[in-house]
Order: sequence, then structure tokens, then C-alpha cells
Amino acid sequence: MGDVAARTGTTSRMVRYYENQGLITAARSLSGQRLFAPAVVDQVRHIRMLLAAGLPTRAISDLLDCIRDPDRLEPCAVPLLVEHLREYDSQIADLVNTRDALQGLIDTTATRRH
Repeated sequence: MGDVAARTGTTSRMVRYYENQGLITAARSLSGQRLFAPAVVDQVRHIRMLLAAGLPTRAISDLLDCIRDPDRLEPCAVPLLVEHLREYDSQIADLVNTRDALQGLIDTTATRRH
């Protein structure tokens, strides 16, 4: 686990979390140590890339089969990515509305004080 963490720039705790989420798998040695296949290093790198893009682990689980090339996703990823993009656009619009309402309250309060 420490080797996978070191090779991917993450922590052993995060590697364990990815395993618990079903994003990666490990065999066990006779002594109970986790044994990761070499491909897990690339999987963890992909997971980290998708997390950095704001995707939750439940979505990442659905996308792992759409990763063949380390630098891009396959077309099968597009529908889920579009869905998440729409969700983020909606959240951004809600935040802009909230910000505008707060700014309106500040502006109204500031003009009453003068």
C-alpha cells in the first residue's frame, strides 16, 4: 500500500479509502498484507484526476471502465460527465443568485446608514 501511495503522490490512507469504495482491489498475502497489481498505480492516478475534476467517488466508480489511455477518457464517459457538468452549472447559478441577494442586502443596509 505504501508503494502505491508513494508512486501516485497520495497517502496510504487514501489508497485504503479507494479500496473501501471499490475503486481498486487488492489480493492478500498469506500474512494478510495487501498485494496490488501494477495496473493499480494507473488506476489511482485516474481516480485522483477525476477527483480533481470534482467528481464524487460514486461517479468515478461508473467511469473506471471508460479509461484506457492515461491522458483521456473514452466516449462512454461523456454522458456522466455532462450530467455532472449540468449539476455544477446549476449549483453555480444558485450561488450567483445567493451572492446577488446578499450583495443587495449589503447595498440596502449601507445606503440606510448614510
